Amino acid sequence: MTAAGTEAGAPGRDGTWEPHPAARWEDAFLGGNGRHGAMVYGDPADDRVIVNHHTLVRPNGSEHARPPRLADRLEHLQDALLAGDTTAAEQFGAEHPLLWVQPFHPAFQTRVRRVTSPVDGRSGTAGYRRSVDFATGEICASHEDWRSRVFVSRADDVIVQCITGIGLTAELILDHALPGAPPRLAIGRSTALTADGARLALRAGYPDSDLAYTGVTVARVDRGSVTVSGEGIRIDGARTLLLMTRVRRHTGDLDLAAEWGALPHAEYETLLARHRPPHRTAYERAGLTLRAEASERNMPGSELLHHPESPALLERLFAAGRYHLLSAAGALPPRLTGLWTGDWDTAWSGAFTTNANLNLQIASAAAAALPEVSEAHAGLVRGQLADWRDNARAIFGTRGIVAPSHTDGESGHTRHFQRAYPLHLWTAGADWLLQPLLEHAETSGVTDPWLTAALTEVAQFYEDFLTRHTSDGTLVVVPSYSPENRPANASWGTINATMDIAAARHALTTAAGHSPGHPAAGRWRALADRLPRYRVNEDGALAEWAWPGLQETYDHRHLSHLYPVWPLGVINPYDTPELADAAHRALELRGAENDSAHGHLHHALIAARLRDATRVSNALSAVLAGDFFHNSLMSAHYPSRDVYNADAAHALPAVVIEMLFQSTPDRLVLLPALPAAYPSGELHGVRTRFGAHLDLSWSAGSATAVLHPTRDARVGVHAGERLALTEVATHSSAETSAGTPVALLNLTAGVDRVLTMRPR
Repeated sequence: MTAAGTEAGAPGRDGTWEPHPAARWEDAFLGGNGRHGAMVYGDPADDRVIVNHHTLVRPNGSEHARPPRLADRLEHLQDALLAGDTTAAEQFGAEHPLLWVQPFHPAFQTRVRRVTSPVDGRSGTAGYRRSVDFATGEICASHEDWRSRVFVSRADDVIVQCITGIGLTAELILDHALPGAPPRLAIGRSTALTADGARLALRAGYPDSDLAYTGVTVARVDRGSVTVSGEGIRIDGARTLLLMTRVRRHTGDLDLAAEWGALPHAEYETLLARHRPPHRTAYERAGLTLRAEASERNMPGSELLHHPESPALLERLFAAGRYHLLSAAGALPPRLTGLWTGDWDTAWSGAFTTNANLNLQIASAAAAALPEVSEAHAGLVRGQLADWRDNARAIFGTRGIVAPSHTDGESGHTRHFQRAYPLHLWTAGADWLLQPLLEHAETSGVTDPWLTAALTEVAQFYEDFLTRHTSDGTLVVVPSYSPENRPANASWGTINATMDIAAARHALTTAAGHSPGHPAAGRWRALADRLPRYRVNEDGALAEWAWPGLQETYDHRHLSHLYPVWPLGVINPYDTPELADAAHRALELRGAENDSAHGHLHHALIAARLRDATRVSNALSAVLAGDFFHNSLMSAHYPSRDVYNADAAHALPAVVIEMLFQSTPDRLVLLPALPAAYPSGELHGVRTRFGAHLDLSWSAGSATAVLHPTRDARVGVHAGERLALTEVATHSSAETSAGTPVALLNLTAGVDRVLTMRPR
């Protein structure tokens, strides 16, 4: 197969292409190394690359805010809520202003404008092509004698661009004037000619702050001449222009000579050769192939998006989702916008919204063989634990840790106070955010000591916080909050949200399990046993609040109360069938509210755990047919490509994986919720939580799974409802006779096992 970025041939499933340059920044092709991000327009006449960096957040005053001291008022609030005052929580912290975290923003764009150009790429000139190769991260655009190639180096942490053309004459500028840029940015520039080109720098000082960011670019030309021109340089008669760009956020001034000098001095092909191995190795660990028509697989992305029923579309979006997720995760996990934005007015500050969005975006990391994403998430959590301790002490008067619902990546302090969204009352956040790291530990077989310590701190919080109980000794979670919903007959801050109960039980039992010798382990288990049982309401649905009298609000985008189903898996069709039925009823009754992409895909993840292929298919269709994807294959938050947002793009691979296989440390489920629209395909290289790599293929009602164990394990195996396990074999011998369902499978590290499934 020819790679997408080579411009010859079709992109296949590992890339995408367009027959015209991007007209909007939302359609720019994306590259990234988890620190720097690039957005590539690919216009021959005005070649723009927007430069992003994970650390670029604009000071807005919130960076100095600390969680307010509310702990001395907590007992009064608990008394009021337990006495039936359904609005009591509205005054808890109401005097504090709503502070959004520091907004994420772009740095600038490198802009190469040809002085004379016969090409107007926007008109779709015949022969133009723009492509991105997911396997290498290289973005190419070409027309006639002009060619531009861009990648963001994992080896050298630099954005590299090479433009070639006969007699290239153009002007280069570092252009800060992107949409929404504050008018009071203090802009300074520096340009110095060199023997083979020039060095450029742009410094932008934030208003009312001593913080700034500086971008440095080294331009090298082959043949031709370079002169200073206005705020940039002019290149005349060159054959090749090579740009290397890096950006830093800092205080004071930078030593520009040192910054320029730190950029690598090498040719484009040498730099690309250093970058390819780490990127390709990560991307190619896993992949999806579906039975797709060659004609559809060869379509440009913008055309393929008009075929939402095509397996080729799901195949390409799966690949694009893994590519973008890998590219956005490094110094930090992906933001609401991944690692990219072309506008300073980023929705919801371009933050990490932790009560749903972040976990949904990284949901595939462990299974999709992207430990780089899990490690980036671990870095965010580990770096904020001190702030989480401040939240616990200041707001709740406890030991341990409490996570915020929003962070800019710098501060983990809670400072979001709003009557309609009292996010400071959310106590489940630490457990919710540690769960992906537990899955990573189970997949890799290695648990970092700091993670065990963090689990202990979550348990300590609950040990101090869970002090109220009913007359029979059952604990009460008060105050309690189910993001971002409210009961139909009460305010947002209330009692016994199901998510809070699930998080407390999971945190206490998990901490005890990871530290069995801890002096408090027995107390934690006893405390977990006293938590309320999940409640089934009068509709037969798992209730969002396990407190008498609280009525459901079904039409909501969040599904926080189904946390026990996904990702925890403590409610499932195998061990708790009655509760699984109640959870399924809750899913049936749930509306889509404002059609947020994350709501649809969250719905699909839960439906897959409950073995409902129809609901998975419907939720996927709502996103695939809802015009959620830009031509870049990055997604939007709402239909009609409204609000640039990475939730759908990054969460979609997790949905595909969950409908094809699921695993726990002692269970494997094969094809639990396969939609009829995808009757055959292959999923290779995915990881299980019991320590095995999995290759899965299915066609015409049968399927084969090959397990490559990395450690010994004993697992129960389940197949989809219309399939029966008919054979389990090593390389040399069958372990069960045909037609016998397999309840348990013993795995030995290094010895492959083959599982065959046939229609029942």
